[in-house]
Amino acid sequence: MNTAATGVSGQAHLLRLLPRRTDLVAMGRQPRQDLIAGLTVAIVALPLALGFGVSSGLGAAAGLATAIVAGVLAALLGGSNLQVSGPTGAMTVVLVPIVHRFGPSGVLTVGLLAGVILVVLAAARAGRYMQYVPAPVVEGFTVGIAAVIFLQQVPAALGVPTPAGEKVTAVAWQAVVGFAHAPNWSAIAVALGVAATMLFGARWKPTIPFSLLAVGAVTALAAAAHLGVARIGALPPTLAAPSLAFLHPAAVPTLLTSALAVAALAALESLLSATVADGMTVGQRHDPDRELFGQGIANLAAPLFGGVPATAAIARTAVNVRSGARSRLAALTHALALAVIMIAAAPLVAHIPLAALAGVLLATAIRMIEVSSLLALARSTRSDAVLMVLTAAATLALDLVAAVGIGVVFAAFLAVRKIARAATLEQVPLDVTDHQAEEGALLAQHIVAYRFDGPLFFAAAHRFLLELSEVADVRVVILRMSRVSTLDGTGATVLRDAIERLEHRGIEVYLSGVRPEHDKALAAIGVLTRLRRDRRVFAHIGEAVAAARTHLHHHGVLAPARASLEEV
Repeated sequence: MNTAATGVSGQAHLLRLLPRRTDLVAMGRQPRQDLIAGLTVAIVALPLALGFGVSSGLGAAAGLATAIVAGVLAALLGGSNLQVSGPTGAMTVVLVPIVHRFGPSGVLTVGLLAGVILVVLAAARAGRYMQYVPAPVVEGFTVGIAAVIFLQQVPAALGVPTPAGEKVTAVAWQAVVGFAHAPNWSAIAVALGVAATMLFGARWKPTIPFSLLAVGAVTALAAAAHLGVARIGALPPTLAAPSLAFLHPAAVPTLLTSALAVAALAALESLLSATVADGMTVGQRHDPDRELFGQGIANLAAPLFGGVPATAAIARTAVNVRSGARSRLAALTHALALAVIMIAAAPLVAHIPLAALAGVLLATAIRMIEVSSLLALARSTRSDAVLMVLTAAATLALDLVAAVGIGVVFAAFLAVRKIARAATLEQVPLDVTDHQAEEGALLAQHIVAYRFDGPLFFAAAHRFLLELSEVADVRVVILRMSRVSTLDGTGATVLRDAIERLEHRGIEVYLSGVRPEHDKALAAIGVLTRLRRDRRVFAHIGEAVAAARTHLHHHGVLAPARASLEEV
């Protein structure tokens, strides 16, 4: 029965990942706005696609093919109505070491494997876990990526051949040394001119595509003045890539780690971008599992056309939303417009100087860093600032997935530490208003009540054990459990140890207010069963105090009660 229900539930989930009729209906509601938005995004995306393709090591054509193929499939199959996908700077950072180690065929193979992993993640409903990545980790991750992208562009911006090596800091420094020996002032002038035009133009008129205008202007100038700058080179007239080559299946185990890194980055960046798109609109909510599915299919298809692994692009998605996009038709239009450019204008695109694309990516890296957000996080708490800096440094020194893993683990450690410190064990006064002063003093001396507030779990439990073990000069300890929010196996074990230590010293221990959801953890270690058998577990503190007084009367510690104690 349960197995059948699970099977039906799984089939329903898989069907939810497929395109729906409502998507097509939405595409027909405001087609004019979507078409305009799509063309606007295509103008912005063209130089970025070319630049990221060159930076990845597979060439400008690979970047453009990725923007087209992944753009179409992710628009149709993804979980966001407004998401725009293609090659991104973050993905380029991951791909460069793969190109150095395995060559272009390794990148294509990794793309296919990453696509399979993303589809499996979608089927496993892994999309919801994105919400657990803390904001300082995301900000630090973004800063680290921006730094890596910036350093990657240094050789092209200086007009020197890219030195060999995987560490971007070392490669950038070698490029600076090479430039010092043989300066190429034309290249650096082109790169800085394009970057400055983009940065200052965006402040002046954000709606104008200054990246395309700047690249077009320097391309025309370079052609007319015969500047000594390297160009992109010829692009294929169609999307077909006859020289496709994938590694032998025997190499798959070797590439699996790289594929996991690419898939993790694609999932992280895509879901983050979809969340940003939701926040910029009213009424739009993405489906995280369907988004993973769409990105998976896109990454399965892109390598078949010579493209690099793809993911959603936050910058292009933001342009799409700001341009008035209402449905998937906008992202689809963007991809189709790029296809027309690749087929019809390939000879013109081939003349774009590499330094111009380096300038585009330099400006993109600078614009990725939102100073206001960084300052706000840095000022919020010291732990957030440390977490952000740690993630950024790990991104620059290691790789992106390792950086996110380190950031999340450190964030979890800080969160557990904060929760553990917030949990308290407080001695609470007993109500002695119905007793004579002498009897009340005796009662307070021989019975002590402690109240747990917050979680009793592995990070806080041993501190409670030490505090309880130091209880002295009492005959009965009452532990009030009604405010325990979380109780794990460690907490239950430590509680049992504390009770046994107190009993070994001749102190009777009672529990009150044990919540039903904690029964399992306590029963598993035997403590609850034994205390209930000995009638030392009570629903209310008043009942526990009355039982404690009866126990003390029986042993001659307290005189017979003159009045009954009310529940407190």
